Formats: sequence, structure tokens, C-alpha cells
Amino acid sequence: MLRLLRYHLQTAISRLHRARVMLHSRGWRALLARVTSAPTTVSSTPPSAAKPQPEQKIAELIMPRAMHPMSLLWVEEQLPDPARDSGSLRMFNLLRLLVAMGHSVHVLTTSRIDDPVHRHRLREIGVHCVSTVAKGPARWFERQEISFGAVIVSRYHLAQQWFPLVRSVNPDALRILDTVDLHHVRELREATLRDSVLMRLAANATRRHELHAIQEADVTWVVSDVEHRILKGELPEAQVEVISNVHELPPPVNSRESGAHLLFVGGAHHPPNADGVRWLLTEIMPRIFARRPECKLHLVGLGLESCAKDLPLPPGIIFHGHLHDLGGLLRSCCVGLAPLRFGAGVKGKINQYMAFGLPTIATPNAIEGMHLRHGQDVLVAGDAPDFADAVIRLLDDRHLWDTLAYQGRENVRRHFSMESAVPGIQATFMHQRRTRLR
Repeated sequence: MLRLLRYHLQTAISRLHRARVMLHSRGWRALLARVTSAPTTVSSTPPSAAKPQPEQKIAELIMPRAMHPMSLLWVEEQLPDPARDSGSLRMFNLLRLLVAMGHSVHVLTTSRIDDPVHRHRLREIGVHCVSTVAKGPARWFERQEISFGAVIVSRYHLAQQWFPLVRSVNPDALRILDTVDLHHVRELREATLRDSVLMRLAANATRRHELHAIQEADVTWVVSDVEHRILKGELPEAQVEVISNVHELPPPVNSRESGAHLLFVGGAHHPPNADGVRWLLTEIMPRIFARRPECKLHLVGLGLESCAKDLPLPPGIIFHGHLHDLGGLLRSCCVGLAPLRFGAGVKGKINQYMAFGLPTIATPNAIEGMHLRHGQDVLVAGDAPDFADAVIRLLDDRHLWDTLAYQGRENVRRHFSMESAVPGIQATFMHQRRTRLR
């Protein structure tokens, strides 16, 4: 009983803190909309990525490496929908890898919303979906009889709730925190951009919570070498592994002959996307339209239209909302845009553009930790005039377009493939073996 009381108390504290962060970042309206809306389930079709490799092919890629299969539990708020966001696509592909390695993988969601479509898709790849709608997730975990070798928890606020419960119920399980991105880094950068004292206070509170969760973890996953260095500077004793985004490459069918069609992808629920779209519409696109009036800007993502409802927009701006399959636009557009002025982690939109051979223009923040070189893999622009100039340059320079299209795909192949994720996963479970042998 005391374990469950502690779990529910920590859940309430985490929700209050996250509400405070959203209030300072996005205002009362966004907070009320979040509180009163149900979790979003928007996709019932495969994601707009390459056709998934057969699980047998993944197993052939990985199984020659020595693995020690075990039962794993992954705790997340919602089941991953690869078409919804980059984090979901990453988790879905990591689940596929863990199954191919021979682990028995269970996914538990803290939301009480049942999701039969995505539950079925996870079962198809060999993942066991835990149903806790009747009992609640904490009570299920307290009473379950599976001896989990490891428990993976997504994001610090869930780790605050779950690690004490895991330590009490299953003390031998390896506790793994998947940060997805370092939240406090993103929030501190937004506070700096806004020059907001209240946002900085909230971000510093997030930092304390996040670092405490990392200290409670046996192993922490981050998505880039940059975030690895940040954490090792803060917590030198922490066991940190880099497990970044995971993508499969479709055939290179993108064509520069498709016209001056520009693409931005990202849901408005993520503050860097909402800010980036407004900056794109108010300061960058007017400069582009003045020189290339035939340009079209395609905006794809849930809620993006609300970011521009008070702005006068020319006819060349096209809102698509959420799309189940981005493949058509990724093939028909000729430039991908990532005008993000703050954020953390690795940007899935850039991976997605590049996987399809779509040359990309991005801010320095957007390419952080992605092993990208200006002028060779990507064009980097830090302010609105430079960003607009980069778009015009890429539209006019065929050789540069071809170079970025090819090198961008090579970047995904080298750093964000299925195989590139394997060493970090193996190191994670080697840590468990060393711990148990002590």
C-alpha cells in the first residue's frame, strides 16, 4: 500500500511540474487544451518511412553478436505510433531490435486509453502489450510474476514515478532511463530565447528532477554525443549510452524537377516546432516569396494551423495537418526545412528528409549532435536572411542539390541505421552482467 501511495504522490508532483512548464512556455490556452483533451491517436497506417526490414533480416544482422536474452519491460505514456512523431518511430524500431536480439519484450503504458490498432502492430513484431486498464499500471507491476531483467522507462518524469517502485518490487532489475531528449536543456534554451525569468526557474526545476532520475538509473540512454558530454559533465559517475534515432532507407527517388516546393514537418504540441513555424512564416518566407514568388511551403503536423491563425498568409502556404503517410510529400518536395531556434536531442524531421534524399536547410540548433557538415551534408543558417538565402541558393544550384541529397542519405546510413544502434544496446546489458557478477 505504501508503495502505491508513493507512486501516486510522485505522479501528481510530476504532472504539476509539467503543467507549470507548459504554462510558462505556451500559456493558459495550451495548458487547458492539454488538460481537457484525450491522448491523441492519429494513425492506423504504416509510417512514412522505408518499408520495414523483415524481422528475420534484422535478426541475421544482429544475432552473430553474443547476446543474453531476458524479459524486458518498457514503460511509456502511450503506445508508439511511428507516424505520430520521431520519438515513437525511434521506440518502435528499438523494440524491433530488442526482439531480434532474442529478448522477451513487454510494453506497459501509463495511459488508461486502450489502443487496439497500435497494440496489434506491436504484437506483429513480437512485442507483448500489457493491459492495465482494469488494475492500473502500478498495481499490475506490483502483482505480476514475470522476473524482468531490465525495466526501461521513457523520460525523467515517468522514471521519478517508476524507479522507486521497480527498486521495491523487482530490485534485481536493471533500471534504464531513456531520456528521449534532455528536457532541461531544451527548456533552458527556450528560457534564454524568451528572456523569461519564470521559464528559467521552471527549467532549473526540470534540471533537478531530470538529474535525480539519472542518478536513480543504472543506465541512461541519450540520443547524441552532445547530450552524452553534457551529462558526463554534470554526473561523471553516471553510466550513459548513446542510442540515437533509428531509420531505414527507402529507395532514393526524390527529384529536383518537382518544382520549388518546400517542406516542414512537426507537430505544434512540441514548443520548438510551434516557435519555428511562426519564425518561418513571419521572417523567412516573406524574404523567399519576394525573390521566388512561385514557391510553395507545405506544413505537415498536428495543430500547425493554430500557430498561424493570427498571421496574414499568402496563397503559397499549404497546411496539411497530420498525415498518416509522408512518403508522397517527401518525394515531391525539393527542400526540407528545420528552422528550430531552440530544442535538444536529435531531430527526426532531418533524419526523415535525408533518408528520402531531400536536401535540408537547418539552424545550428537543429543539427546539433547529428554529425552534419555545412555545405557537404546540409546547409546551416542561423538567422532569417541567411536562411532565406540558403533556400534560394539550393533551388538554383543543381550540383549543390545533388551533393546534399546524396550525402544526407549517407549520414543516415552511417549514424542512424538499425546497425548503428546495436553497440549502445549491447553495452547497456553488459553493464547489467557486470553488476550481477560483483
